[in-house]
Amino acid sequence: MSTSKTPSERRTHLVRLAGDLFAEQGFRATTVRQIADAAGILSGSLYHHFDSKESIGDEILSAFLEDVLAGYRAAVAGSDDPRAAIERIVRSSTATLDRHRAALTMLQRDWNYFSGQPRFGYLRTAMKEIEQTWIDLLERGRETGVFRADLDARLTYRLLRDILWLPTSWTSSKSWTTDQIVDGLLRLLFDGIKSA
Repeated sequence: MSTSKTPSERRTHLVRLAGDLFAEQGFRATTVRQIADAAGILSGSLYHHFDSKESIGDEILSAFLEDVLAGYRAAVAGSDDPRAAIERIVRSSTATLDRHRAALTMLQRDWNYFSGQPRFGYLRTAMKEIEQTWIDLLERGRETGVFRADLDARLTYRLLRDILWLPTSWTSSKSWTTDQIVDGLLRLLFDGIKSA
């Protein structure tokens, strides 16, 4: 029985290795040679699978955003309850971010680079859809009395987005599970810290 990998398995392995390097060193600082060395192949061999380092980054980031947006769309589909939809988004986002740690770190470290490249123009489009989904839910909740009348939807979205992006690094410490982190965030969001 052969233990060699199929072309698609090799490609998946290379993407995972590259993602780890991009997350650790930054996308721009990581060279094709470093990716090839980590994979135990010659640099030229990498071009049998990808036409450039940007192609690898594109594969990592586009898969991440497709996963995020699928979760958002499912969370709001057929729901008239903004609180329930937000809870589903938080749970979906946390699971997605946990699966795509390298992509998240790449965006955090090199957003200015990616957002300035035409090849990665879909990033801004996806981020606008994500932001608009949150704002629509927060405003609907405010208008229907589910959320406070003085809620600033845009500011709340920015705060929650940044909070959601942080805990992915916490779960590696094993102090809390992903579910404990999500439950804590939702309690803080919906119930606050004030005594009843």
